[in-house]
Amino acid sequence: MTEYRSLNEMLAEFQAKRAETMPADKLRINVDQRRLLVDTADRSGFVRAGDRVAPFTLTEVDRGPVTLAALLEAGPLVLVFFRFAGCPACNIALPHYNAHLAPELARLGATLVGVSPQVPEKLREIKDRHQLDFLIATDADNELGRRFGILYSFDEPSRRLSTESGSPIGEVTGTGTWELPMPAAVVIDRDATVRFADVSPDWLVRTEPDEILAAVRSLPARAAA
Repeated sequence: MTEYRSLNEMLAEFQAKRAETMPADKLRINVDQRRLLVDTADRSGFVRAGDRVAPFTLTEVDRGPVTLAALLEAGPLVLVFFRFAGCPACNIALPHYNAHLAPELARLGATLVGVSPQVPEKLREIKDRHQLDFLIATDADNELGRRFGILYSFDEPSRRLSTESGSPIGEVTGTGTWELPMPAAVVIDRDATVRFADVSPDWLVRTEPDEILAAVRSLPARAAA
């Protein structure tokens, strides 16, 4: 039987290996951007437990438009925000959630949605690559991410590196902007109230499945049923 490794252990191992192989100048830009976000993020604006969530619509890559009301019909909703389909850390996190979060959420009657601003035709890649069993949806124009206070913009060195690579992030995502969401996990009960929210300014730190499951299991019966 394979020994379980936490998501953040896997991400730390990925970063350690990358530090050995990535050119020093590019590694420094990556590390400095993540450190800047940790140091400067406006945590007072982050989505938090107790917030009421106004109606929104996402575009699921296979189903098309899905509304908050429709997503809450079956039970609680879990939103996991990630950056884009080609993000290395996201390609570690989402398969981990598929294996260690999605099945138990389904048993609990909760709906899991991975959310990115990347346009649907580009975003489908990550769902197909890992055969994800949960919904993957586009947050057009970062509307929900902006409402939740979890957006960041590339700093100048990161913009320069992205442009020099020939793939500016706005072209990669199809949004034409430098904005991406910070990784976040948000649990919303059937009354459209946030019951748990965890936002990580450092995209190499993610919410563990057990934290999300604990939040869903702790929902009052009226909020979950």
